Amino acid sequence: MTTTDAPPAGPAGRSTGRRSRRLGARGRAVLLVLPALVLVVTVVGAALGSALLLALGLAPLVGEPALSLDGWREVAPDLGTSIRISLGIAAASTAIAAFVGLCIALAATAAVRRSRLLGTLASLTIPIPHLVGAAAIGLLLADAGFLSRLLGVDPPSWPPLVGGRLWVAVVAEYAWKESAFVALVVIGVLSSRAASYGETAALLGAGRWARLRYVTLPLAAPALGASAAVSFVYTLGSYEVAALLGRPFPEPLPVLAFRLFTSIDLTARSQAAAVAVTTALLGLVVVLLSLRALRRLAAEQ
Repeated sequence: MTTTDAPPAGPAGRSTGRRSRRLGARGRAVLLVLPALVLVVTVVGAALGSALLLALGLAPLVGEPALSLDGWREVAPDLGTSIRISLGIAAASTAIAAFVGLCIALAATAAVRRSRLLGTLASLTIPIPHLVGAAAIGLLLADAGFLSRLLGVDPPSWPPLVGGRLWVAVVAEYAWKESAFVALVVIGVLSSRAASYGETAALLGAGRWARLRYVTLPLAAPALGASAAVSFVYTLGSYEVAALLGRPFPEPLPVLAFRLFTSIDLTARSQAAAVAVTTALLGLVVVLLSLRALRRLAAEQ
């Protein structure tokens, strides 16, 4: 008499079979991403590890290694302000980019004729580097730029959008660039799922606004949240736009870290590493909170 590993019949057997299939699919997915994951973890881990050792005084450029928090102590007067500025810029630009990207995605998937045109227009900004985008925004919003000349406003009367107190040009550039990324991610989800669900809801008597609220937006929410989290973390750690379009002082975290790292004072490298590690920790916290929110959203759906 022989025995087999087949699951028992009945509901318990079907549940066990579904669980084993999910585990098998998850294992295959992990194997597919494992080579890229190992490479990314190795490179990023080595960079963060070296920055952490430098910030803690265990790998100094000059002097003897000694465990200390002098890097954080010396940069502490500017660190709090830089954190608030970086989080404010990232939050404002991500909120605008998420709203604009969602509107573009909804308009692109509303009709087949318009979807290709809107999708193409949205994708045109993707290959443009942020450095080129910052230069374009600066030429557009400066006191002697294209917009002030078009409106006929004298430079002394033009508000300080570039290099001003509110970081308007920096937020505008990030929002413009990242809205296209958000739109493409959401379009990819809605174009494959929203039409069939929307037709089913329409057959059941749901109106246009009901379909938008109960079908389209819940389908777009995971993709919107994931793309917004990616945009937030990128903006938090980006340097070139804030350096070109922002005010010289106070500085966001990436600009502060770069200035300290390129200083002729070699002892400032530990301060730069401390700022870089702080930025990485903030980004990690945002990623973990985003993953938790996305899991909760997936569970509710």
